[in-house]
Amino acid sequence: MNRYLRPALSMPRIYLYRNPVDFRKSYRGLAAIVEQELEHNPFDGGLYAFTNRRRDKIKLLFWEDNGFVLYYKALAEEKFRWPRAEDEVMPLTGEQINWLLDGYDISLMKGHRKLHYEATF
Repeated sequence: MNRYLRPALSMPRIYLYRNPVDFRKSYRGLAAIVEQELEHNPFDGGLYAFTNRRRDKIKLLFWEDNGFVLYYKALAEEKFRWPRAEDEVMPLTGEQINWLLDGYDISLMKGHRKLHYEATF
């Protein structure tokens, strides 16, 4: 299955905010967290990942040239495996943020191998 609305593997700056946030916050509220709590510039091209208290939703915030892009994913039944809140923010690679969206535990920092078979033997 193709995943078209996903962060690019080559994204240079991706940050995971470890503490849960109130998901009533819009892009403005999330950008304020980036600016005030993390002391980052939300307009510098970084992608920021947030989760809710139940860990069943993710919002990704990204500034793209002339406006914010807000990506939202809500799981139907499971929970995201979010790292513990030892530090406020955790840098990720494009591959790791996609693993997180797929349900992998990124605190292990590795995903499962994708297997492709042509035959059963």
